[in-house]
Amino acid sequence: MRLDRLTNKFQLALADAQSLALGHDNQIIEPLHLMSALLNQEGGSIRPLLTSAGINAGQLRTAIDQALSRLPQVEGPGGDVQPASARGRGL
Repeated sequence: MRLDRLTNKFQLALADAQSLALGHDNQIIEPLHLMSALLNQEGGSIRPLLTSAGINAGQLRTAIDQALSRLPQVEGPGGDVQPASARGRGL
């Protein structure tokens, strides 16, 4: 992935997704992490886009948080996280 071709907002969202994965002790950055980061982004375009599509961002946030809590966790030293493989090609 060429980060220099992404918008600054999306680069920040990727960094936030990585931090979120680390904070939840997840070894893999899943699309859920990215969606959560995009929903939390101040001044981002995701919330207005979802609202205009008739999607309740609050309910989506709750569903994402629940799904994140069910992801496998890794304990111990390391801290390396990677994008998801085939499922996460969107990253």
